[in-house]
Amino acid sequence: QMNSAYKDVDQKEYNRRIWAWTMYDWANSAFATTILAAVLPVYYSQVAGANLPTETVATSYWSTGLSLSLFIIAIFSPILGTISDVMRGKKRFLAVFAGIGIVATGLLVLVSTGDWLLASILFILGRIGFSGANVFYDALLPHIARDQDRDRVSTRGYAMGYLGGGILLAINVLMINFLGGEWGSRLSFLSVGIWWAVFSIPLFRRIPEPPAAVVVLKKGQNVISVSFRRIWDTILDIRQYRELFKYLVAFFIYNDGIGTIIGVAVIYGAELGFGSTELILALLLVQFVGIPYSLIFGRLPSKNEKRRPIFLAFIIYNIIALPLLGLLGARLLPGEVTGSMPEPYSASGEFVGQGSYLADDASIAYQGDWEITTVTADVLGTDEDQQYALSILPGSALEFRFNGQNLTITFSQSDEHGIWNVSLDDQPLVDQEGMEIQIDGYNANRRYEVEQTLEIPVPGEHVLRIENSDQKNPLSTGNLIAISGIEVLSPIPESNLLYILGLILVVELVGILLAILLGGLLFSGVVKKIDTKQAILLALFVYVIVAIWGFFLNSVLEFWALAWMVAIVQGGSQALSRSLYSSMSPASKSGEFFGLYGIMEKFSAVLGPLMFAAAGVYFGSSRPAVLTLILLFVLGGAILMFVNVEQGRRVAEEEDAQLLGESGAD
Repeated sequence: QMNSAYKDVDQKEYNRRIWAWTMYDWANSAFATTILAAVLPVYYSQVAGANLPTETVATSYWSTGLSLSLFIIAIFSPILGTISDVMRGKKRFLAVFAGIGIVATGLLVLVSTGDWLLASILFILGRIGFSGANVFYDALLPHIARDQDRDRVSTRGYAMGYLGGGILLAINVLMINFLGGEWGSRLSFLSVGIWWAVFSIPLFRRIPEPPAAVVVLKKGQNVISVSFRRIWDTILDIRQYRELFKYLVAFFIYNDGIGTIIGVAVIYGAELGFGSTELILALLLVQFVGIPYSLIFGRLPSKNEKRRPIFLAFIIYNIIALPLLGLLGARLLPGEVTGSMPEPYSASGEFVGQGSYLADDASIAYQGDWEITTVTADVLGTDEDQQYALSILPGSALEFRFNGQNLTITFSQSDEHGIWNVSLDDQPLVDQEGMEIQIDGYNANRRYEVEQTLEIPVPGEHVLRIENSDQKNPLSTGNLIAISGIEVLSPIPESNLLYILGLILVVELVGILLAILLGGLLFSGVVKKIDTKQAILLALFVYVIVAIWGFFLNSVLEFWALAWMVAIVQGGSQALSRSLYSSMSPASKSGEFFGLYGIMEKFSAVLGPLMFAAAGVYFGSSRPAVLTLILLFVLGGAILMFVNVEQGRRVAEEEDAQLLGESGAD
């Protein structure tokens, strides 16, 4: 067997190498959770981009940096991967890119208010390091795991990533809440760099450099020219790798759907009216629940795993039980427990209902000296002009009569703006600690479309008053008010998260018991037909159910049950996709082929979000947009069904035999 000398080590050393490889997933997932998902995007918008005109502009700069980093790594990863194959340098390239990512991430500790350019540069470098290192990390998989262990090892890596990334994110959230201000976030960026560096050490110490292909450089040739020639030969000989490239097309399509669900889950939940607490905790739920399910999915195709019928029975049970729990529970249990969405607030006489109201609407009454000013579209970075009510003198105010509860105030800031008092029904509005709520309009740089949400204890008919106080920020040159609009938010669903979690855990415990008792009886025959491809198809079937269920979603209980269902397949589907690709690509060209895999993985995040956005705009709601994702799962799964995995593996083995030969195994 190809590369047998590399793999034929004693079991103890083999296990150490597997552990060392999976620890890198533990290490770099901290970047994915804290830098990509949770902390840096908010910090970039609110702190680093504080001197940009609007949060929209800050978001566009962030997105530009993200796209630029993905484009750079997509162009260079197959080239560098091929060079690493020829010159035996996978670990070396992994170290270089990981080093770039670690240093850039650690230096984010220097980013302070207004440092959006520095933050952009460091983020781009960090993302290049993160994505580039992953190319060579994935390329090590066929060299460290025996063929029969690839699924299990790949999913163990994902499970370790969930755990490591989740633990550091939880630590960072506590640190940010404890320290407050900028330094909580800045030190969390530094912690990611340290975490990434420390837990990468086992990989570099334990795992030997894989052998290179046998390449004889002729006169006038060098490693780079030979690498480019190999890429070109692969493209020209695409018919030889027909099954592998057929799989890449399938992966490109269905992974787009998976990535879209991951990317829009929080935004979709917020649009439906769920609170930030429910959404954030649901994300953490997926992060940690995904750990055992990744391991279960990784063992599902393993012929040596005796518990396969139990695992399959447990997954099938969840496919049936979780939707039933969500749909029936939301309709049979009290709404204050399940978080069912209340009816929208409606207008009542002079009190307006749920919706957005601009500064010049008749629903907003002004008292004292004020005027309407217009801010041009090029300043805001939008397609429409935005009007702002500008209160000139202290003592002037605006009043807003509404039927509802929470409000979002949109205003501008500048060095001429002051502090504004907020009262509700002729009484000062206070926070949970009893402190009077004020709106501070000061910012050294002029900024528009700043938002502040006012949390009101009880729903009903209220009169909100925002008054220009005699106070002003010590750094401000004035105390002007500039408000562009007020939004009456949708009703807040009341829920008991402990009760919901308890219900889900009871359902899971029942599922475990039934799987143990009936799994062997019901699924012993079926499970024999499940290989890696079939397991991925099962995951795609679950995603189809998720998309259909998402259309009808209407309670916190359903959202959490749906999040649990996503956790069942999210890590497993991605890990098995990686191991299946690994089994059909030549190990002697793993750098080159995982470079191509990386391109597909990065650019597969384009079509789904565009489909989702277009459907949302066309229908005026994201509910129908969720259904469009079904097309990606069905089409990707259909193409995957026609992939001849065994033929793809034979081609890979023949290629390795030709390129490596006996002298290729060190």
